[in-house]
Amino acid sequence: MCEDPWVNDLRVRCATEADLAALVRLRDDAARWMLARGIYGQWLPGELDEHHFRRVMAHGEVWLAEVGGRIAGAWELWWEDEAVWGPQPAVAGYVHRLMVDREVAAPGTGRLLLRAAERRVAAVGRTCVRLDCLAGNAQLNAYYQHAGYRVVGHKEGKPQPSGTPKSFTLLEKVLRKAG
Repeated sequence: MCEDPWVNDLRVRCATEADLAALVRLRDDAARWMLARGIYGQWLPGELDEHHFRRVMAHGEVWLAEVGGRIAGAWELWWEDEAVWGPQPAVAGYVHRLMVDREVAAPGTGRLLLRAAERRVAAVGRTCVRLDCLAGNAQLNAYYQHAGYRVVGHKEGKPQPSGTPKSFTLLEKVLRKAG
């Protein structure tokens, strides 16, 4: 569990089986939000189903953030990601599918979710957080860099749910040790 389950007004908790439909809705809504703003090539509605999130829960973690009893956002936390990063020592947590509900979440919620993920990674003794971001999404790449992540590589031809491989920027943030 995250040592501090409250992040600002957000309540952060692990997702459960009962949250699967809400996770799919949140992901699809985020995909529709991107498409409505001309952000193509990232996510499409309907790409992921409950089975996807159930599988992640079995091998990693899915976290939810709630405010006032409503889901404001979520993210996946994996403990390895060989498909993208190759074999690695157990020093990192891998953040995937960071998403917010823009009707519920206040501006800045995405950063708060990233910080909660970073705290969770540090709590299990790992020293960095890694993520990948669609290479062609300059705005999102800049967002992660402004959050303290640095570009450490690129992954060409990463398989996607849609079946069309895509290129990704690999980003990493080294966590400060407490003390």
